[in-house]
Amino acid sequence: MRSTRIVISAAMFGALALPLLSAPTASATPVATAATVSSASSCRTSPPLPYTVHTKAVTIRSKASVKSTSLGILYRGHKFTVHKTSGNWHYITDKTTGVKGWVSGTYVYRDVRMCLD
Repeated sequence: MRSTRIVISAAMFGALALPLLSAPTASATPVATAATVSSASSCRTSPPLPYTVHTKAVTIRSKASVKSTSLGILYRGHKFTVHKTSGNWHYITDKTTGVKGWVSGTYVYRDVRMCLD
């Protein structure tokens, strides 16, 4: 009984290892294509990414302070324009509702583009 298990285990191991041993080796030589060349050169010259809301919603306030009066709510899907920045606060206009006010930069910020060259 024990020898049968050993034979079956060895057969299964051989079946699993065979594709690994016969697989072609990968080449580490990079191939430059038009897409990779254009994306690498334009990465540094492309404009910054737009501001986005990185939570479900953020409160629009009358001043750049958490203790100031709430004027409205900026939701994730709303389009908005950033007019100026003061510290970690952005003065925005919500294009969906027309409300102008300050939002925290903790929740509203630009994503970062990585250039790998």
